[in-house]
Amino acid sequence: MIRYIFAFIILIAVAISGWLLYLYSEIRHDIDKIVNYKPNMTTQFYDKNGKLIANIFDNKHRIYVKYDDIPARVVEALVAIEDTQFFEHGGVNPDAISRAMIKNVKALGYVEGASTLTQQLVKSIVLTREKKLIRKIKEALLSIRLETILTKEQILERYLNEVYFGHGYYGIRTAAKGYFKKDLYELNIKEIAILVGLPKAPSFYDPTRNLKYSLTRANQVVTRMHKLGWINEEQYNDSINYIPTVYDQTLTQNKAPYIIDYALKLLKKDIPDIKTGGYTVNLTIDLEAQEIARESLKLAYDKILERDAYLQKNPVNNVDVNGQPVEEGYFINTLNGAMVSIENNTGKILALVGGIDYKESNFNRAVQSERQPGSAVKPFLYHTAIELGYSPASQVADIGRTYEYKVGEEEKKWKPKNYGGTFKGIITLREALMKSRNLATINLVTDVGINEMYKGLESYGITGIQRDLSITLGSFSISPINLSKAFSFLANDGTQVEPYLINSISNSKNETITFDPQYKYISSAEQVFLTKSILHDAVEKGTGRRARVTGIELAGKTGTTNDNVDAWFCGFSPTIQTVVYFGKDNNTPMRRSETGGVTAGPAFANFYKKYLEIHPEIQREFRKPDNVKTSIINGEKEYYTDKSPLPEIDTVPSTNTQEPSIQF
Repeated sequence: MIRYIFAFIILIAVAISGWLLYLYSEIRHDIDKIVNYKPNMTTQFYDKNGKLIANIFDNKHRIYVKYDDIPARVVEALVAIEDTQFFEHGGVNPDAISRAMIKNVKALGYVEGASTLTQQLVKSIVLTREKKLIRKIKEALLSIRLETILTKEQILERYLNEVYFGHGYYGIRTAAKGYFKKDLYELNIKEIAILVGLPKAPSFYDPTRNLKYSLTRANQVVTRMHKLGWINEEQYNDSINYIPTVYDQTLTQNKAPYIIDYALKLLKKDIPDIKTGGYTVNLTIDLEAQEIARESLKLAYDKILERDAYLQKNPVNNVDVNGQPVEEGYFINTLNGAMVSIENNTGKILALVGGIDYKESNFNRAVQSERQPGSAVKPFLYHTAIELGYSPASQVADIGRTYEYKVGEEEKKWKPKNYGGTFKGIITLREALMKSRNLATINLVTDVGINEMYKGLESYGITGIQRDLSITLGSFSISPINLSKAFSFLANDGTQVEPYLINSISNSKNETITFDPQYKYISSAEQVFLTKSILHDAVEKGTGRRARVTGIELAGKTGTTNDNVDAWFCGFSPTIQTVVYFGKDNNTPMRRSETGGVTAGPAFANFYKKYLEIHPEIQREFRKPDNVKTSIINGEKEYYTDKSPLPEIDTVPSTNTQEPSIQF
């Protein structure tokens, strides 16, 4: 009889062993997911000063931390409350299982588990959380096997990075940053206790929602640590009574959404896992400058709407550019703008705003919208003339001409005009550009030659232009960021810079790629200074007067297209260049009074005024190159170079205000 019983026991043991081997064969490949642990990790974007701009992730917000960077106190607190014998057992804890079974039997139900940290890790990564015997057996088998492959430290590293800590935070470093705005080494005992107490019931113990229950759970952790002798009486009392400040933050913390969208677009092509690879991206952006730019654009936008509201109350003037009555809400819903600011000598983008309100429209007008620059093209035309030997004192005719041309068989006439309909006769290049005289510009282009002007524009990187007189009025399309690039050689003493956004990018292995400025020589500093001096006058006493700022020299040019569809201001200080754009997204006209100076100039001025307040140390005056000479003409100081000498001026500008009709 005993022999049969013994044989039956052996048979049962073999059957159980076989069944366990079968179960393990089903799940043994799951162990690779834990051993070769590669979780999705959050990519973080920082500004030039190391300030966090945004956390970008796909589904799970996780900032990874290696075991060597986890404070010992965090490990002690976790082990104390979750698995005191963690460093002694082999994956499962028989004593804990026995205690749990007794309690569950007495309660006639499931009231206590006995999972080790190893089992919890297995359950989190490869198994479901269902409370079934078969799942618990699989969990135990994998845990025992895992302990033979990984060290205790490796298991803890995976656990503390994998588990959910509530509020959308995965991993303990993420939770520390999110709840307390601290890194792990900055946490005190109570803050650590709150964090390690969260995985048991992340939503219930979330301190942003249920601080009372979170503190109660944390005090259990503190008490357990004290009972084990891991903290002393003083530490215990201080921790029990301490109530930390808890922050209820958004997950992304995106402080510059137009910037982040643009950065992701630049990075996605070469780094497909940019949202899941745990990269650190250092941008050229200055968050303070970014906020000033956003406020400046909104300020100018509000002023436009105020003018619109005023005109609504004055029906006599309440007409559009075609003289038609304007209904209420003329600007609202379609008016928008953009701003780009870069460092003159590097091209680093300090601020980039793609619209008035990202929540209303995420379309990035700074990089995606191509609009006509209008008169903002004139500095390029005048500098081309200066490169060919003209000087700011050279003379040009500010008179009207009628141009005849054909469209198919139909004969047409084009009779361009100055803003306001007047002309001045013979004037200098300085006055023509400073006052943005259309007729003088057209005559200058005619004198120099369209082919020469076309080649000049191409050399500045401007494309998509027609080889005719329409180039004088900026009839091509260009984005604010590309206009910023083209304009940069004037701000940077003749060397054009490529605007760029990314300083460096590092992966989770701390391998780093850095990006450097890209330069293109355009003109000498001496020749550029001649054009720069005119643009400085344009701000001081020309069409750009609304862009003036006390205490700093600025140079720039307004831009207004036909029918006031687009309004620009492109300008710079000795160190920073800024392009401002306003227009309606549906390409319909603004009011006739909304010129580049009136509309975009105030945004430009406010940016430099506010930037100067936080950076009073910046260079404030333009520096004249040694080879630039000066002379007095008609009582005014004028600049010239050997390449662009002063002309012999013996004519007096006409005061006639009637435009003659000259056919060509």
